[in-house]
Amino acid sequence: MKSENKKTALVTGGSRGIGAGIVKAIIADLGYEVIIADLIEPEPGFEHIKANMSFVKADISSSEGRKEIVNFCKKKFNHLDLLVNNAGISVKKREDMLTGNEESFDNLMNANLKGPYFLTQSIAKWMIEETQRDGDFYHPKIINIASLTSYASSTYMAEYALSKSAVSMMTKLYADRLSEYGINVYEIRPGIIKTNMTKASLEKYNKFIVNGGLPIGRWGLPEDVGKAIVAIADNLLPYSTGEIINVDGGYHLRRL
Repeated sequence: MKSENKKTALVTGGSRGIGAGIVKAIIADLGYEVIIADLIEPEPGFEHIKANMSFVKADISSSEGRKEIVNFCKKKFNHLDLLVNNAGISVKKREDMLTGNEESFDNLMNANLKGPYFLTQSIAKWMIEETQRDGDFYHPKIINIASLTSYASSTYMAEYALSKSAVSMMTKLYADRLSEYGINVYEIRPGIIKTNMTKASLEKYNKFIVNGGLPIGRWGLPEDVGKAIVAIADNLLPYSTGEIINVDGGYHLRRL
């Protein structure tokens, strides 16, 4: 049965880590109905909000996977209020950019840039159709999850940094193109967030934080990103689009 009145969202990569923090926040704080699109089943911890959550197993890096996600959303919801492009991968192995290989580069670009770019294209067309029918009351939003590597050089994960830098430009492009339809587009730049993705660098980041590397001297948590998403989804930034919100403990300050 399709949702009629509730606010609705699609969160890619929402089964764990930052994505799980986003899903839990927008359901618990705002009462959204959420579709998670991911390659893995949702992690434990969703029990208290399970009634507001659906799952579609699909790969956003493939054209067929993206079609499956969009079709699932249209069968489940009459409209989509929020798209969060969170799904992404990191490098399998940190290695010098002078020895990196094309396979790793292609994998990162397909998952982190091509996937969200074309998924957004499809979802945006659907959103535009709905704004033309109900523009006075329907103000959908799109949020892209980038990274501090959008601006910070990381030569041992160069392809990841390049993919996230491109996501930042994607935010600007979609914000510009969709502005005439009242569809605002935002970017979240997480910093050092405690997830499975950063587990391999636990000792390195612990030392960095202890030695004063962050103005807010602690690890970031998935719920920190979730709270930023809630602020946007709750329409607290109605006169902003293309805006970057850093959730990085102040790392972007580049202090001396």
